[in-house]
Amino acid sequence: MLKKAGKDIPTKSGTKTNPKSQKEVPGQMLDKASKEIPTTSGTKSQIMMRLEKMMEESDIMHGAIRSVDMDEGVFGIAHSELIAKEDMQQLFEHEELGIAVIHTYIWYMYDTLMRGTELCNRFNFIAASRINTTFITKNPTSVMNELVDRFMVAGDNTTPSLYFLPFNSGNGGHWVLVAMDLSRLMVYYLDSLPGDWSKYPSMKKTVDAAILKFRSKKNHRNRKDITWVRVQCPQQNNSINCGFFVLRFMRDIIALNRIDIPKMV
Repeated sequence: MLKKAGKDIPTKSGTKTNPKSQKEVPGQMLDKASKEIPTTSGTKSQIMMRLEKMMEESDIMHGAIRSVDMDEGVFGIAHSELIAKEDMQQLFEHEELGIAVIHTYIWYMYDTLMRGTELCNRFNFIAASRINTTFITKNPTSVMNELVDRFMVAGDNTTPSLYFLPFNSGNGGHWVLVAMDLSRLMVYYLDSLPGDWSKYPSMKKTVDAAILKFRSKKNHRNRKDITWVRVQCPQQNNSINCGFFVLRFMRDIIALNRIDIPKMV
C-alpha cells in the first residue's frame, strides 16, 4: 500500500526515509523473507514471522510517519491518513486496531476491489474519525450534518446502495459496523459482541436524524419508519478482535456485492 501512496515525512531528528527501499517493502521483501523463515510447529505462524521480518528490514523507523493520501472517492472528500510503524504492528502483533488502520484498509479495499467498477455506485464509506461517540457527545448536530454532507456527495440515492460506518464507542473502545441503505430506509447493525444498537442510543438517534434530513433535502417522501436490523454474525472470543471483524464484514459484503445483508452472516 505504501508503495503507491506513501510520502516520506521527516522524523523528529530531521532524517527522511529512503524512497528506493520503500519500493521493495510490499512485495519483494515479503518474498525474500518467506524464503528465509522456516515453518516450525508450536511457534509463531509463518505469515506473522514474514510480516515482522518485513517490518524489521524496512526503512520505516520507530517514530517515523508516512502520509497516505486518499482521493474523494473513498470518503466523499479528500483525506490523508498518517501511518506509523506502530500502526502496522497493531496488525502484525494482533492488537486492538486504531482509526489509522481501519481507514487505510478501507482505502485498500476501495483501490483494489472497487475503483473503476460499478461497485463504486453500490458501496460508500464514512470516515470513522468524523462520526464516533466522542464527537456525538460534544456536538450531535455537527455530526449529523457531517453525515448528511456525506450522503449528498453520492447523489440522490434512489437506487439501493450501502454506506459503511465503522463506529467506535469512544476512547479506544469497541468497534461495530453500521451499514445504511438510504433508498429503503434500512440500517444494518453488525456487532461481534452480544447486544444491539440500544448500547449506543446517541449513535442511533444521530444516524436516524441524518437520514431523515437528507431525504427531506432531496424531497424524498418518507413512506415508512427507518428499520434497524441486528445481523446475527460471528462473535469474537477475546477483547481485541472487534476491529478485525468490522474489516472482514465490509470486505465480505463488498466481495459478494450484496446490498440486502441477510439477517444471519
